[in-house]
Amino acid sequence: MRTPPEITEVRQVAKTRLFEIEQVELKFSNGVETDYERLAGAGGAVMVIGLAGADDDRQIVLIREYAVGLEQYELGFPKGRIDPGEKPETAANRELTEEAGFAAGRLEAWGEVTVAPAYASFRTHVFLATDLHAATAQGDEPEPPEVVFWPLEDARALLERDDFSESRARLGVYMLLDRFTHSR
Repeated sequence: MRTPPEITEVRQVAKTRLFEIEQVELKFSNGVETDYERLAGAGGAVMVIGLAGADDDRQIVLIREYAVGLEQYELGFPKGRIDPGEKPETAANRELTEEAGFAAGRLEAWGEVTVAPAYASFRTHVFLATDLHAATAQGDEPEPPEVVFWPLEDARALLERDDFSESRARLGVYMLLDRFTHSR
């Protein structure tokens, strides 16, 4: 197993309200020294895969919201950042409430994923939310997301949609398929 490089210096290059860009100077065990830049975000993020309805008629809770990076509306799962000092479970229920109008009676942690780990330091905590009940809270979105219910039995069809392209959301569908097609 390789020894990780020595971090000789980390300095902030730029900062926005959401991200910090850091320059990281590294020295590898073979003597090579180089600089990397990375996005750093405080606390990470959550993504919530909500299931509503009875066992024989489960519905996936999705939201449709504007994705400025793609300049279009995207369908996906409720998600958002973890506030400083907030636990991932608390953030998951908060985001589900703010974006979809539900709170979870039960939250199950499904693990953590990264997106572009060579360039970003934050992680997304994935949760399954069940035993949902109506709840509302004011979110930080400029317009309320549209809530969309999708039959669990048709989950695979989400993967064919042009407006369902985000990698974390697509992973969430595969996790659902793995969990619910093997448990029947």
